[in-house]
Amino acid sequence: MRDPEPCRIKHTEDTEQQTDLMEESEELSEVEEEHHVKPGEKPWSRSKTKNTFLKKRRANQSITCTQCGKSFTNQHSLDCHMRVHTGEKPFTCDQCGKSFTQKGNLKGHMRVHTGEKLFTCDQCGKSFSTKRNLKLHMRVHTGEKPFTCDQCGKSFTHKHHLERHMRVHTGEKPHTCDQCGNQFKEKQSLEDHIRVHTGEKPFTCYQCGKSFKLLSYLHAHMRIHTRDMMYPCDQCGKTFLRSSELKIHLTVHMKEKPHSCSECGKSFSLLQSLRKHEKMHADVKDYMCFECDKTFTTASCLKRHQRIHTGEKPHKCSHCDKTFNLSGNLKRHEKIHSREKPHTCDQCGKSFSIKSHLKIHMKMHAVEKPDHCDPCQERPDGREPERKTRSQKNLPPALSVNQG
Repeated sequence: MRDPEPCRIKHTEDTEQQTDLMEESEELSEVEEEHHVKPGEKPWSRSKTKNTFLKKRRANQSITCTQCGKSFTNQHSLDCHMRVHTGEKPFTCDQCGKSFTQKGNLKGHMRVHTGEKLFTCDQCGKSFSTKRNLKLHMRVHTGEKPFTCDQCGKSFTHKHHLERHMRVHTGEKPHTCDQCGNQFKEKQSLEDHIRVHTGEKPFTCYQCGKSFKLLSYLHAHMRIHTRDMMYPCDQCGKTFLRSSELKIHLTVHMKEKPHSCSECGKSFSLLQSLRKHEKMHADVKDYMCFECDKTFTTASCLKRHQRIHTGEKPHKCSHCDKTFNLSGNLKRHEKIHSREKPHTCDQCGKSFSIKSHLKIHMKMHAVEKPDHCDPCQERPDGREPERKTRSQKNLPPALSVNQG
């Protein structure tokens, strides 16, 4: 007969210690069965059996790993631990083929397939398939970031986030495309890039049927249909999809700019803005478009570029409902409605709403006023003429100034 009250095992974060205690409980049950504990047996005899067993069980705690020096209470725990060094993963998932060093890890993994989520966050109600994932999630609420970069001081909630960040400093790109040789810092980036070669577009818009290679492209495209802009700037009225984007935008209105570029002297309100700017001088282009392989210095530049592929035009004219992919294009367009013409020709006084239109106009004056007169080979300023003027070189015969 089993004791109605099971042994209380104190929780510990050390995985090996947990395994040892669980084994002790299992072995104790076997010992009790060997002693044939009967229903009428006195409770103290079971307690004595338990205490005697545990004393013997824990007497030998000197089994040590020869590779890392870690100690264990039994040979089985050491054998399980050695798989960390040997890489052996004897427990395989029959659904996806993924392998694990411990049977308990496989059991926890199986919940991914079953959808079972036993561990729930008491702060936000989100559920997880493993206790470890819940523990990692809790850092979102506590703000704990135990992993710190020793080069720049930036902290992270997860160890693999720090490892991924370190590649910014080392420049390491361990993932290589076997078709074109392109290298990537992230495995996911390589997988996304492969679709450039395969042409696969697995992400489809349910409203218009358009497909995309990346999920982020689909999300950006969906804004065309939803127009869901939730976070407005109370200073200029500009709206943003995310609160983090609004927070960054608000620095535009800040007057204080304590961070200056040592190359050109330009100042910034945020240190991260300065860091992004410095990449322009160093010609560092870490952000690549997976549609056309074009590279950019900042994520925002890549994001603006991707609108060419997604068709997203988030900037809407308040006068005519016309939309644009860039805010600069919207500003130029709005001058049509305001009739503002800030760009004036200094030769004839004609004004234009767009600077590029002024530049086109200025070429007309260059055609009308050659550097010298070919028939007399004299220049208006009295200097010797060049063999052929710039304006003549660039003009077709029909517009040549010496045709008479």
